[in-house]
Amino acid sequence: MTQHRVVITGVGAYSSCGKGADTLWAAARDGISGVRDLDFDELPNQRVMHAAHIPNDVFLEHAVGNNTRFQDRFSGFGLIAADEAVRQAGLGKDDFDENFGVVVGSGFGGADTLEINYLAYANGNARIDPMSVPKIMTNAAASWISMTYGARGPVYCNSTACSSSSQSIGLAYQLMRAGIMRRCLTGGAEALIVPGVFRSWEVLRVLTPTVCRPFSQDRNGMVLGEGAGILVLETLEAAQERGATILAEIVGYGTSSDAGDLLRPDPDGAARAMSGAMKDAGIGPAEVGYANAHGTGTVANDLSETNAMRQVFGGAFDDLAVSSTKPIHGHALGAAGALEAIVTLGALKHQLAPPTATFTTLDPNIGFEPVHGPARAIKTQYCLSNSFAFGGINASLIFGPPPAQ
Repeated sequence: MTQHRVVITGVGAYSSCGKGADTLWAAARDGISGVRDLDFDELPNQRVMHAAHIPNDVFLEHAVGNNTRFQDRFSGFGLIAADEAVRQAGLGKDDFDENFGVVVGSGFGGADTLEINYLAYANGNARIDPMSVPKIMTNAAASWISMTYGARGPVYCNSTACSSSSQSIGLAYQLMRAGIMRRCLTGGAEALIVPGVFRSWEVLRVLTPTVCRPFSQDRNGMVLGEGAGILVLETLEAAQERGATILAEIVGYGTSSDAGDLLRPDPDGAARAMSGAMKDAGIGPAEVGYANAHGTGTVANDLSETNAMRQVFGGAFDDLAVSSTKPIHGHALGAAGALEAIVTLGALKHQLAPPTATFTTLDPNIGFEPVHGPARAIKTQYCLSNSFAFGGINASLIFGPPPAQ
């Protein structure tokens, strides 16, 4: 079977840092956080008072199209990011056909719609939104993107918690490499910072009440985020046929299951995902110069990921630039992998490793300091992005430079 090379010709991002992939990259590079105060009237006993959330009035200013009445916020986020990606790629109406697919994941789907309807019903209002089901369904963002652009190829929605969008990008890459699609819009969208969901995360006791500090000895939890990241993928032949500007190439993808605990991470599973991505790319550990870590800022996750990286990189780990950008855009769950993939592409393009902006103190149990302070200059052809989810689902992506023209 012919194996097609898969390249990236457009990216779009929408996050608490603002609208645009360049805005997201600049915030990550410069350590400018999109985390802001958050106080829900519906939660009188709220303990965590911040998140990397997007205020609704800001979203409505940026919304794309005239169908917001029929869309949950997470679909709207996806369309904003898709609009940017399509424009950057220079795609026209004729490029969207039966060979153009959509693979866009989400961990939750329409949380905002669900919350609004629940509160209305709980307050004695029997009239709820008749469009609730199509707004809440997890595949709504993928379907709206497909409908908006007339992409009539395969449509998939991965819902694998924090790995949703990384697995979506990886699946799109595999389908295109096999020749099932020539072009694809892929990534993830999430908008679940609403009172009920937020409270559920509070009681899980993984949210920091102070500051998210991945890999730092004083780390005490993660900070929730939301948004969307969308990439335009094309086979190399399809991109070259239309003279597209190629931003980068996807060269490797690895995914695995811990098949163990639902919540506690297993470094062996994460290591298999990273090793699988390198094997797929045909490169060795010493050739990877930067890793955008899953780096949630919880005690267990950061230690597990560090052990996995040491297992995979061996002696090359000491020279690997590692950072987590979640203190900047928050942990956007089903959209996290796509946002972090876009940051990783920025690192590859600019040859700069963005910092772990809030890092303070070396943890002797971890034994290394991630990139912190100013962004660090790197010199590499390959960068890695990790996503490790509840349910023991792991995904790693490796990006390389544009093929020689």
